[in-house]
Amino acid sequence: MYLGHFSLREAPFSITPDSSFFYPHEGAQAALNMLLVALRSGEGFLKIVGEVGCGKTVLCRQLLKTLQGECVTAYIPNPDMGPDDLLMALSAELNIDLVPPLSRHGALNALRDCLLRHAAEGRRVIVCIDEAQAIPLRTLESLRLLSNLETEKRKLLQLVLLGQPELDTNLARPEIRQLMQRITFSEYLGPMRAERVPVYLVHRLSTAAAGVQTDVQIFEPDAARAIARFSGGVPRMINVLAHKCLMLAYGENVHRVSVSHVQLAASDTPGVVAVVLLPWWRRVWRWRGSAGVGITRTDTGLHKPTRGKA
Repeated sequence: MYLGHFSLREAPFSITPDSSFFYPHEGAQAALNMLLVALRSGEGFLKIVGEVGCGKTVLCRQLLKTLQGECVTAYIPNPDMGPDDLLMALSAELNIDLVPPLSRHGALNALRDCLLRHAAEGRRVIVCIDEAQAIPLRTLESLRLLSNLETEKRKLLQLVLLGQPELDTNLARPEIRQLMQRITFSEYLGPMRAERVPVYLVHRLSTAAAGVQTDVQIFEPDAARAIARFSGGVPRMINVLAHKCLMLAYGENVHRVSVSHVQLAASDTPGVVAVVLLPWWRRVWRWRGSAGVGITRTDTGLHKPTRGKA
């Protein structure tokens, strides 16, 4: 509803993963570089682990976009399925025609033949599996078996797993230690640094403006820093807060987002970082234990024990 108000062609802070909005902050660019170098070097198994909302899916789509035309790619967004279903999904992604009656043996043979044809024509085949923490244990073992598809010189199939930290927990299980040993490169994708958030906001607004003469300095500097603090640098939380701020500014018929807009947006958003936005001489964080003894911390670095009711 506020697109015309801010002279935008599309919503700048949608939480739908759109590679055109990919912002290469340090963590995201490092992860993308690692993936590109390792895949182009022929590595078989790669892993990206990141916290919720830190941009794993956008990174995956940016990777696929970058590799477009360079190799054959497949994308599995929801791997919570058994080994046979995953094999069928992979066959569908690679446009493999399976001849009835369907069987695991027949599907594996068809997949191998397809991979050999691509290898003979000099094409790599890369499969990205998103939300990999949801892969059942027996399906993880089937992925290890798929990684056995190779010639004497190269892997026929390269696999990229992207998931939340629970993925590392699953891979650490002794039953699938052989799979863990095959992961040659991995990267952690975390929140962006606070100083990157204002630039991220401008990047999203510039992309959404798409050539329209638009003032993308919509967020006042203090407001951008407040979003960085409330969001903890998590891109999804930044988008949620920024979207709400634009709605508030539109409702007030103003063209700048202030700290007060951010505070209102944060108060309406579960999961924000608990930060009190006051002048530096009044900023106070209070922790109170079960015994009623609290510690008051100010930005001057002074600490004073306080006593309250339990």
